[in-house]
Amino acid sequence: MTTSKKPPVWFWVVSVIALLWNLVGVMNYLNQAFNQVALLEAMDQAQRTAFESIPSWATAAFAIAVFSGTLACIGLLLRKKWAKTFFVISLIAAVVQFIHWLFISNAVEAFGPSTYTMPLIVIIIGIYLIFFSKKGIEKGWLK
Repeated sequence: MTTSKKPPVWFWVVSVIALLWNLVGVMNYLNQAFNQVALLEAMDQAQRTAFESIPSWATAAFAIAVFSGTLACIGLLLRKKWAKTFFVISLIAAVVQFIHWLFISNAVEAFGPSTYTMPLIVIIIGIYLIFFSKKGIEKGWLK
């Protein structure tokens, strides 16, 4: 017989904030996938070239990153330990996407050095959420 340990309030706060963060990622992905014309109209030629040259595998990595991250957050809220696995998948997919964006494409030249900011933030948050879910497993909050 196992007893379930009740997570502290801050666990729920972090989990909800993480879900909101990932839902913003889903919205960004859907905007990129279904609103390309409007996005392209707001870009100069160099930016358009960088954006239009994104290969399907990088777009797929973006989708995997945001949707698996969102599933992971739902897992946290359901107190499921599989959340950690989905956070790992999300981080790996994000890194794959960013490798293309930062090192293969001409995005840095087209958008400037601030192009590094969001990938860095995403990777830091991704690593944090993996450790957060690991702690939840260790503390018995996630089963």
